[in-house]
Amino acid sequence: MSLELTFNLDIQLMEMMRLRVQSLQQRGQKRQDGERLLKSNEHVYHLDFSEQALHFTRWNIRMSAPGCLNIIATSQLWMPDLTHLMTRQLLEPTGLFWKSAGDELLQCYEADAQEFGERIAELAKVHKVMYFLFAFEDGLSPENIECSIEFQK
Repeated sequence: MSLELTFNLDIQLMEMMRLRVQSLQQRGQKRQDGERLLKSNEHVYHLDFSEQALHFTRWNIRMSAPGCLNIIATSQLWMPDLTHLMTRQLLEPTGLFWKSAGDELLQCYEADAQEFGERIAELAKVHKVMYFLFAFEDGLSPENIECSIEFQK
């Protein structure tokens, strides 16, 4: 039986992280050693796992415009309500997906996308929520994508 989970934009967490960047800039301070600040082209999304025993099946990503999407997962050690995001809490590989102008088909590095999906399924065994940074490049924006991930239960 399959389960499709949609990535949800986390506006509240994203605004909190943007305020952190703004606060540091206004006070002329630097980030903490190892801290990962949210970049202007990045948005925060989360997945809510209703099931824990999952096996990755495939990515479902639709882009209505050309551009590049890099999905970066955070580790289960990051508690956004308690700590700032640190670079060591970002997982590899990332999911890199792109669509060129005039192309109908979405491209990706298939081996990395497969490994990334499997890693998410592994982390779902221990967490009910997982956070992601979506980096939009080459003219792509959140309004131009639909993104979900499919698992077998």
